[in-house]
Amino acid sequence: MSNTDLTILVIDENAVRAAIIDEGLREAGHTHVTVVHEVNGIARIVETLAPDVIIIDIENPNRDMMEHLFQLTRTVERPIAMFVDRSDTASIEAAVDAGVSAYIVDGLKKERVKPILDMAVSRFNAFSRLQRELAEARSALEERKIIERAKGILMKMRGLSEEEAFALLRQTAMNEKKKLADIAQSVVTAAGLLL
Repeated sequence: MSNTDLTILVIDENAVRAAIIDEGLREAGHTHVTVVHEVNGIARIVETLAPDVIIIDIENPNRDMMEHLFQLTRTVERPIAMFVDRSDTASIEAAVDAGVSAYIVDGLKKERVKPILDMAVSRFNAFSRLQRELAEARSALEERKIIERAKGILMKMRGLSEEEAFALLRQTAMNEKKKLADIAQSVVTAAGLLL
C-alpha cells in the first residue's frame, strides 16, 4: 500500500483548523480522508473506519479531552500524529506513553502536514518493529530456559550428560516433528506431575 492509499482519520473540533489539515493531505495526494469534529463517540468511529493513520488536532487541550484521547490512542495500534497549540512536559510524556508517534506544538501549516504524517508512519513502523523484535527475543529466552530445565531433568532422572540430554530432546523433536521447546515443555510438565 502506498502512502497515498492510506485511510486517514482527522479528529479536530475546529472546522477551520481541520480544513487546513484536510487541504494539506489532499494536496499531498491523499484521497481517503475523513474529518470528525466531535471527540465523543470517537472509539466507535475508529473501529468502523479502521484508519491507517489518525491525526488529532487540539487547539486548546484541556486535561479531560487529552485523557479521553490518550485512552483511545493506547488501544489503537496505528500511527498517530497530534497537533497542539501549547503543551507542557507532562502532556508530552503522556502523549508518548499513549503511543502518539508525532507530537507537534504550534506547527499547524498545510505544507507541514505531509512530512509530519510520513514521519509519524515511519516512527510507528520502527517502534512496532522494535516491539516485535523484543517479543521474539523474550520468547527465545523463555524457550532456552525451558530447554535448560528439561535437560536438567533428563540428566538427573536418566543419568545423562548435558550433551546426551540435549541430543535426546533434539532427536525426539525431530521424530515427532515438533519444536525442541515444545518437547522440552512436555518433559518439564511430565516431571512436575511425577515428582
